[in-house]
Amino acid sequence: MNIKQLQKISHKQAIDKGFWYKADDLDSLRTPSGVQPRNLSELLMLIVSELGEACEALRKNSRQIRSKNKKWAKSDGWCKDTFEDELADVIIRICDLAESEGIDLEWQISNKLLWNKKRPYKHGKEF
Repeated sequence: MNIKQLQKISHKQAIDKGFWYKADDLDSLRTPSGVQPRNLSELLMLIVSELGEACEALRKNSRQIRSKNKKWAKSDGWCKDTFEDELADVIIRICDLAESEGIDLEWQISNKLLWNKKRPYKHGKEF
């Protein structure tokens, strides 16, 4: 699956689960994907909340893949509420938001990586 497909799937699932409302034909306010707009700051904070959940999973040592020293592992398969699961939630929310706003993340990421390649070590900063 590429990033464009991930965006479309993430946004469609969010619409299907009621996180977005389809805009009426008479509704002049709509996002590029055709749904009623939501507060972008709220959506960004929901992404931040998923990062907080990822941090909490780390605090609880809730991991689903094994490290080289094999000191942690919740399971060899997929498990909910692990660090890895919460990181996936972050990406899903970002893809949902990007799709709703008509943002081509794949293009943005490709160009950002090219830009970053030209930047100095640590981008010229201490850390």
